[in-house]
Amino acid sequence: MAEKASILDEQSIKRALTRIAHEIIERNKGIEQCILVGIKTRGAFLAERLAKRIEEIEGKAIKTGELDITLYRDDLSLKNGTDEPLVQEVDITHDVTNKKVILVDDVLYTGRTVRAAMDAVMDLGRPAQIQLAVLIDRGHRELPIRADYVGKNIPTSSNERIIVKVSEKDGLDAVTIFE
Repeated sequence: MAEKASILDEQSIKRALTRIAHEIIERNKGIEQCILVGIKTRGAFLAERLAKRIEEIEGKAIKTGELDITLYRDDLSLKNGTDEPLVQEVDITHDVTNKKVILVDDVLYTGRTVRAAMDAVMDLGRPAQIQLAVLIDRGHRELPIRADYVGKNIPTSSNERIIVKVSEKDGLDAVTIFE
């Protein structure tokens, strides 16, 4: 695959997350009933950043958690050496019942990852509402899922690939299209 275009750099990502943080606070009239849940791997890092930004804005911390949706996927494509699904832990220590759960992911594509994440959240309790925040929405939905908060819409063809890099895992912040 060859790099086609650089879409977002570190500053652009920071601005997008700041805007999303403000939108979350405004739409929910504060953060008291909200829990940010990052979908592992990069969504978890983005959720941590959103939580820090929301705390800077509101002056108080928002509840957070992380979610590994491996067992909820309909393809179970990530395997360990024994051909069993590789399961990471779910780290949501807060009760989701009657709370507004805001799922955070890096890229929204077909909607299958989000569907799996919603199933995982529902297994933990019955939230009042589930919202979705994504850094990139690239279209091509296979399920009727849309994001409530979007950093950037990037229409793509199905043969293109969006790569999101975050400094916590990749050493730099960048969003790039490959063809």
